[in-house]
Amino acid sequence: MKKLLFLLAIYAFAPGCTKAQNFEEKTNAQKLLTAYSAIANLYVDETNSTKITEDAINAMLEKLDPHSSYTNAEETRRMNEPLEANFDGIGIQFNMLTDTLYVVQVISGGPSEKVGLIAGDRIISVDDTLIAGVKMNNTDVINRIRGKKGTEVRIKVKRGAAPDLLEFKIIRDVIPVYSMEAAYMADRKTGYLRLNRFAASSIEEFEKAFLKLKKEGMENLILDLQGNGGGYLNTAFILSDEFLGKDKLIVYTEGNRQPRWDANATENGVFEKGKLIILVDESSASASEIVSGAVQDWDRGVIVGRRTFGKGLVQRPIVLPDSSMIRLTVARYYTPSGRNIQRPYEKGNIEAYNNDIIERYNKGELMYADSIHFPDSLKYGTLLSKRTVYGGGGIMPDVFIPVDSSRVTEYHSRLVRYGVMNRMAMSYLDRNRAELTKNYSKIKTYKEKFAVTDRMLQDLLAMAEEEKIEFNEEQYNKSKELISLQLKALIARDLFDMSEYFQIINEKNDSYLEALRIINDDERYNAILSGGS
Repeated sequence: MKKLLFLLAIYAFAPGCTKAQNFEEKTNAQKLLTAYSAIANLYVDETNSTKITEDAINAMLEKLDPHSSYTNAEETRRMNEPLEANFDGIGIQFNMLTDTLYVVQVISGGPSEKVGLIAGDRIISVDDTLIAGVKMNNTDVINRIRGKKGTEVRIKVKRGAAPDLLEFKIIRDVIPVYSMEAAYMADRKTGYLRLNRFAASSIEEFEKAFLKLKKEGMENLILDLQGNGGGYLNTAFILSDEFLGKDKLIVYTEGNRQPRWDANATENGVFEKGKLIILVDESSASASEIVSGAVQDWDRGVIVGRRTFGKGLVQRPIVLPDSSMIRLTVARYYTPSGRNIQRPYEKGNIEAYNNDIIERYNKGELMYADSIHFPDSLKYGTLLSKRTVYGGGGIMPDVFIPVDSSRVTEYHSRLVRYGVMNRMAMSYLDRNRAELTKNYSKIKTYKEKFAVTDRMLQDLLAMAEEEKIEFNEEQYNKSKELISLQLKALIARDLFDMSEYFQIINEKNDSYLEALRIINDDERYNAILSGGS
């Protein structure tokens, strides 16, 4: 009851309302309260007042936009954990929308990422218990997914428009909370930093990693935000400040009842000069788009990859009396040139909004740059070079890199989803740790000399057979090079750390390789930023 009264009070007396608006909102609030009281006190059967309140809040929010949401007290605590502290689980952030659990973000380095779960997947069942379409609340879902480290959970997922469900076997683990998962020198002058989310500790991690690379001779920087689904916006403001000069606008927010608010750079940036490239893709969202949008608008660096997710709405957390929370969209954010990069959405049609990435794939956008069309009304100019950039649907990179689908097959996908790749890497390392440690004390030696052998691949196929994954020779041969690369990278991760994993896997990352070519070509780098080809 207190929760509902508190919520109605916010609606009735929101700042910026005229007297007429206040009267109308107060009348509507009284109408809601009367309806609630009538149901709670007069309905023929017994009612659950907490459920009535929560259902009413959820129903209101579902009609607004895809990002306004409600979580109860336990859900709120657990949803914040990926940005704050260690915990045991499978390593995803999710939203329960219209009786369907949508994976919002897969935590890098966690168990779900290791088996190939991706943002946008819809979890249908957990250990053969149906959770889709059965009005299960977030707490019940969390209780089924979470568990002690080392325990197993099997989930079935619907991905896009595919008719068949995908099954994953996930071994729960301690979920890492670090956000700077890779920092190394890509070449003699170029540093590489990979940030997987914008957490409370991200700036401290960034500055520590940055100083380390600076001591190693870094003059240029590749910042990898591929797959970074966002996090704390304040962290995005501070990170952008590291690259921009004093008083330059980073982002501004504005809403119907929220006056314009500007975030400006200070004089404290650690990398305001030097060549900068930011890597993005279709899963780079929110805070990632603030950083890449500010850098692009000020012609400060080159954006390489694919069009970003397109989330330009700002949520304000409103804590209710019982510690539950509403994350209410209160404003839109705009890049320095005035772009709002929120992709279009039809109110109430959340499923279509969540399927946008699949639609991009179906239309060929992830493979062909010329399949992307923006109306002239969304055309903007950068602030220094007056290059053409676009709003209304994510950040369009300066240099487009298509998805490489030439080596990906369903057989390879099953090896990942069932955890066979990860299990093979760990098994090999356990059997050969002493020899590997002796022979490969440094990653440079490992990169140059270690090779995945035919015997290792045969062991992998045997593990796949144990998991009843049907062998497909044609698909295996098509994916063999990718399988070998990933095995080598996974072994490096467990032998060294995540930075070494990315040193291996990036050898076939087209966006990364193109970034290195651009950053080492002064003429091309400058031409891109000046509006040339």
